[in-house]
Amino acid sequence: MSNSAANAQIERTPDERFEGLADWPYEPRYVTVGDGLRMHYVDEGPADGPVVVLAHGEPTWGYLYRKMIPGLVAAGRRVLVPDLIGFGRSDKPVDRAAYTYESHIAWTGDWLDQLGLTDITLFGQDWGGYIFNVHVGLTPDRFAAVVASNTGLTDPDFMATLTPEAFAQGFGAFVQWRDQSASLDLTASWTVGSPDSPLNQTGYTLSEEEAAAYDAPFPSERYFAGVREFPHLVTLETPEPLASTLRSAWAGLEAFDKPFLTAFSEYEQISRPFEGIFQARVPGAKGQEHVTVPDAGHFVQERQPHLLVETILSLG
Repeated sequence: MSNSAANAQIERTPDERFEGLADWPYEPRYVTVGDGLRMHYVDEGPADGPVVVLAHGEPTWGYLYRKMIPGLVAAGRRVLVPDLIGFGRSDKPVDRAAYTYESHIAWTGDWLDQLGLTDITLFGQDWGGYIFNVHVGLTPDRFAAVVASNTGLTDPDFMATLTPEAFAQGFGAFVQWRDQSASLDLTASWTVGSPDSPLNQTGYTLSEEEAAAYDAPFPSERYFAGVREFPHLVTLETPEPLASTLRSAWAGLEAFDKPFLTAFSEYEQISRPFEGIFQARVPGAKGQEHVTVPDAGHFVQERQPHLLVETILSLG
């Protein structure tokens, strides 16, 4: 398949845009998911080591975890870092309508099935948690432990109780991000590393090389559909069959008694309500030494990677 996928409605970022990226020496690996989409992932560390999956959200990709992978590998973990469809080296449908919550659940489910992963310790941040937490709830036997960091899981029944005004009040930072995400000059590097970004609460600054790496997957607006659509998947009314899927996922989480740790940032605003929700509703969260990550905002991996590695390793 060429750099522009065989289907004109799917783009594939040219490989040369990923050459020589700062602190990113990892060999690309791929599986085919859904209706012929190529999904990229990193697989590092001993093949027989305890499995850790690091799941990113928007508008990032696996590069977000570049500061965490080495420490986990050095501790003997097999570390897998998938790029969601629409991000990183994974294929990118051009039509925003392709990026539904259901689609992301199906694509990541295909990835998990094809790799045959079991006894997973999941670290999910942003949409990485919103998506992979569904799998924890639906297939709990596959997971050994969870670290939920600046993330959540949509509860359709709770969302239905909210008015637009109540949602805007309770999730004001997210609403600001949703509005800004519609900007035509939005870039991944601006979102992660600009002091004006509502997702960069500590004013973290990227180097030129890091900024280039965050922007590498998106040569033009045509590649950016997945980023544009994600904020609009959070709605007050959840259609079927997604609503039933999410209810089932929550039912599974409410029976999940294996370790479930929250690691929310000191300055996180986007998903803060879910910190208490997870601690109250997931049995495996009871009695855990939950972490408040100091001096960090939404992209906690940039500010406190070593603390996050220690947190993951503390689960065994």
